[in-house]
Amino acid sequence: MNKAMLNKKLLASLMLAAMLSACKSTPMVEQPAGVQDKSPSASTATQPAQPAGSAADASGVKEVVIDSNAGAGNNPLKDPNNILSKRNIYFDFDSDAVKAEFRPLIEAHAKYLLANGNAKLILQGNADERGTREYNLSLGQRRSVSVKKSFNLLGVQDKQIETVSFGEEKASANCANENCHQANRRVDIAYENE
Repeated sequence: MNKAMLNKKLLASLMLAAMLSACKSTPMVEQPAGVQDKSPSASTATQPAQPAGSAADASGVKEVVIDSNAGAGNNPLKDPNNILSKRNIYFDFDSDAVKAEFRPLIEAHAKYLLANGNAKLILQGNADERGTREYNLSLGQRRSVSVKKSFNLLGVQDKQIETVSFGEEKASANCANENCHQANRRVDIAYENE
């Protein structure tokens, strides 16, 4: 083999090695399953409004007042001023990732479930009407399971959570704009016997 041919092969090998090392993957930092922070920055994240005099912990989550001895008139789940009355978690198009803006809501419901061991909820996954019926049922289930995993990470046991998918069955008919579609991409939180 002549010297020029050997130099070309050596040069080609070096270039291939350089390209392959540039493509080397690095290990990813593990995040909790199903929970992704897609907010532009922590300073612009949406925080729930807090009434005057309410306490908040370091995470910015409003204190959840839970009175297990409360009568029907004092039910925190039905009090419109309590975060527990909020029951919808919305998703991006074709996604089952729980957005950071819904963490306070999930944390509040998790605190309620942990304080009330007999309470059970049903996570109802929904999708807009775009896509096949089968795909939307699958997407709705993935969304409800994603929210369930968020509850599990906060200590809520599986026996208190049921997941179900309605797919596009509960979607608003004939959406004409993205706002309508966005309202259909959600998980509804429903408490058993409520």
